[in-house]
Formats: sequence, C-alpha cells, structure tokens
Amino acid sequence: MAGKRKVHIRTDLTVPMVGNRQDSTDDTGTFRPAQAPEVTLIRFPHSAVGRRTYDFAPHYGVGIDEITYACQRQLERFLARQDAEVETSTIIGYARGLHVFLPYLSLRAMALQRRLTLADIDRGTIDGYLRHLVDSGVTKPSQKARYDFTKSVLVALGRRGLIRVIPSGEERTFPANPFPKIAQSLKGEKPLSRRERQAFAAAVKTAVMPIFRDDVEVTSTLLAYALLIVALHTGRNTTPLLEMRVDCLRPHPKENTHFLVLWKRRGHNTSKVALRGDSSADRTIEALPSVKVPVVRLINRVIELTAPLQTEVAPHLSGRVWLYRSRRKQEYGSVAALADSTIGIAISELAANSKLVDVDGEPLRINISRLRKTFANRIFEILDGDLGSTAIALGNTPEVASRNYLRPDENSKRNWKFLGEVLTKELLTRTIGATERTPTGRCTDSTGGQYAPKRRDGTTCFAFLDCLRCRNYVVTADDLYRLFSFYWRVLRERASMDAGLWERHYAHIPRLIDRDVIEAGIQRRIFTLAEVDKARNRARNDPHPFWKFDSVASLDTFRLPQVEDV
Repeated sequence: MAGKRKVHIRTDLTVPMVGNRQDSTDDTGTFRPAQAPEVTLIRFPHSAVGRRTYDFAPHYGVGIDEITYACQRQLERFLARQDAEVETSTIIGYARGLHVFLPYLSLRAMALQRRLTLADIDRGTIDGYLRHLVDSGVTKPSQKARYDFTKSVLVALGRRGLIRVIPSGEERTFPANPFPKIAQSLKGEKPLSRRERQAFAAAVKTAVMPIFRDDVEVTSTLLAYALLIVALHTGRNTTPLLEMRVDCLRPHPKENTHFLVLWKRRGHNTSKVALRGDSSADRTIEALPSVKVPVVRLINRVIELTAPLQTEVAPHLSGRVWLYRSRRKQEYGSVAALADSTIGIAISELAANSKLVDVDGEPLRINISRLRKTFANRIFEILDGDLGSTAIALGNTPEVASRNYLRPDENSKRNWKFLGEVLTKELLTRTIGATERTPTGRCTDSTGGQYAPKRRDGTTCFAFLDCLRCRNYVVTADDLYRLFSFYWRVLRERASMDAGLWERHYAHIPRLIDRDVIEAGIQRRIFTLAEVDKARNRARNDPHPFWKFDSVASLDTFRLPQVEDV
C-alpha cells in the first residue's frame, strides 16, 4: 500500500495576508489598497519601553497609502517573527522612525502634486529625507537614530522585492556615510564624580529604608529606589534590571554569596553578578555608617513584598520582581511593572527632595546608563587599573569597556599633567627617551647598553640577571614594585634548584638589591622607607606578571614583543 504524498503549498510572502476586499494587485504584482485598512493600530507586546501602540491612521489619505500600508505590514511581520528576529523595543524604534519618515513623504507628495508609490523610494527620496532631518532641528545623534530605524524597515521591504534597492554605485539607494564624524557628536553619559556618587548613594539609601517596615505600602517610587540601588551596585543595563525575575538569586560556591542572574535580550544570554549576603562585613554601595543596605537582603525584601501580586499579574508580567498596584486613573488597582518612564519620575523626585546637584550647582542628572558607567569606573579604580577584570565585571570585552565606559579620573589628570611637565623638560634638555621601562626597573639604552646584544636589527636586551651590574640600569620609586617582584622570584628559586648552582648564579642578586639599590636609594632620598616597605609587601603577595614564570633560567629563551608594554 503506497503512502500518501505530502503536498507543499507555496506561499507568496510579498502579498499581504490581511486587507480590504477591494484591494487589488496591478500587473507588476504590487499591492495597492483601495482605501485605508480597517485595522490601522499596531499593539506591541509588553517590553521595557513605555510605548504600547502605534496608529498608522494619520498617514492614510495623504497621498502615500501604498507606502504606509507596506510599512504597517512590515512592522506586523516583525512582530510575528517574520523576516528577522527583532526585539519588541527595536520594533517600537522602527515605529518612531516611520513617524518622521511618513509625514515627510506626504509633504513630498504634496510638492509633486501626485500620489507616491513604493517605486518612488529611490536615492532622491532618501537624500530629501536626510535634508528633512537636518531641518527638523534635532541633534545629529537623534537624526542618525531616526534614519537608521527608517532604513531598517526599507531594507526589509527591499528584501521582499517591494522596493528596488541599489546596493552600490553613484545611484545607490542609501548613501554610504550620511553622518560623517558622528562619533564626535556623541557625548554619551559621564560617570558620576566621587562627591556626586556619595551624595546620590546616601540619598537613595535613605529613601529606600521604609521598604523594611512591616506596614510599608509598595509603590512604584519605592521600587524604583530599590532598583537604582541594585543598578549602582551591579552596573547592569536598564532592560535586564526591569525584567528581573523572582528566581534571579542563585547559590554561589562561596559561603554567604549569591549570583544575581539577569537575562540579556541582545546577546540572548544570561549575565551573572556575585553579591554578598548579610554578614558583619557586608559590601555596601558606599561607606555610610548610619545606613547599610546589603543588596541581597534588599532584593529578597522586594520579592517578599511583591509575592502576593503574582496571582493577579498579567501573563506577560508573570514572574517579574518589580510589581506594584497602579494608581493611574485608567488602571487604578491593577498590577503593573516598573518601566523606564516610571524610574525617570522617581529619579526627578529624589533629586528634588534631596537637593542633589552636580559640580556646577545644577540639578544632578541620574539615569541607569550613567550609574553603569559610574560602576565601571569605580571597579576600575578599586582594581588599580585592571582593564580585563573590569570588563568581566561589566560583561563586555576589554575593547568595549575601554572605549565606551572608562573615563580619566582625578589621578589620571594629575599624571597626565606630570607627564607633560616631564616631556617638556626632556624636549628642552634633549633627553627624551633617556630611560625605558623594563621588568626590573629602567634602562638608558635597552638595545645598545653594556650587556645588550648590540645587533643591527635593534634586538632588545633581556639580560635581566646582569641589570644590577650594568651602568645603564636605573631605579626610581615607581620601579620598586618591579624590582621587588624580581627580588622575590630569585629567592623562591632557591627551594627548587641545586644549592651550589643557586649560590654561584643567583645569591648575589638579593644582596645587591638590598645594599646597592635600596640602602643607597634611601640614603640619597630617591625613595622613602615607606615606599620601599609598600612595594616589598605588594610584590611578595602579588608579583608583577613578568615574574610569575616557573623558572628564572627560562628567561634566556623568553622574548617579549616590546619591553615598553611590560
């Protein structure tokens, strides 16, 4: 008995699936609505972005019906996960771009005194749109954002064959670089200064303390303050924080520590942050003796207070942490979740009530993006400039963390000023580049010095065991950490090699360092005893990376790309 043959029905994805019965298709297969569709309102699923709907009705009947309908259908297809996997917040951005693009097309149709069709979207239309954005008076970054959102929709229409997109050449539909040097116009958020950070931390912790009372009433403002504390302490982005779930705290292998697990939509992955629980050594956001709010206890308290609301919440909000009863007239008494706009209102109230001001005396601007940059720079400061660990704490690569988050602090400014003074002095005395930093200190000539190989190719000297006998060797207070790392490395070799061999080749090195460098340097006041003790202890507990190799003897064959990078 033969089996049934499966029949596949071919679907034309270029033909809209909904519309009026009077709609028609011309000879070229282009859809032409006879009138506006019955449903012009698009409803967006719940997301961290505040907008819930967008109505295309105002864009019908103004000479661009065909383009308007194609754009409406494209957004509906995005929401149905067709053509591309796009998040709801991004689709809302597309609607914002079309909110500027479609009125521009209606003005163009009035100027041409005819209806515009999809075939009219060409390079001339795009160039006119760019001029329209310039005339709108918004900033360059805002112009670029609106253009990029609009372009994404038009590119999707081009992939479906509804408009002709020329990819290259002089007549290419989209110009190659319509916003040159836009990076110079992007200021971005700046991290809070130390004084601003301390003032904000004290204000928000004082404001959130009522959440621990037994008779507390959970409001959107109180929850927003709790979220701001979590943001300041963890440096997470807005959307993952707003969508935090009740099972966000997970066990950590270390005692009295938890993982805060958040979902990152863009990366389709989780983000983990280690947090300490209640103890006598709680790690708080800022040192404030009167008020201490361990973040784990704060999150658990919010979960406890919002647990009764989980039974009344809408399906798309099920399992969320930041739930409260709405006081808006249209939604009074219903369960709602925190949104970005709600946090903005709470921040304004906090800044006004606590009289928070910036260094110029103006009201202090606070948002989660700025708190994230503040967290990044604070971690970078605590870790003494460890870029790799800072990037891990942020969940980024070192390149992204360095380019987008880190800013020079007060110490960096002083160091740059000092560097400028030294550079000026070296230029005037013609001694620029007189010393080069090495793993044991400094060298006045790392390629042609006393023990350097002196080759024509400029090979750098790596005879570090001879540094203390070399006339080109230089040690300053800044080099003590490197020198003592070498000092402890040599002493540790004594337990792993023949005693006679160590006595012949290495025993003199610690003696020379103690006698000819440390004692002589203190006598000449090149460095102080406190600087020596600090560098000695630091090098013993955490040696310089160069001196963490298994054997000093292996240095004869080890080579670095550039000594200046050590």
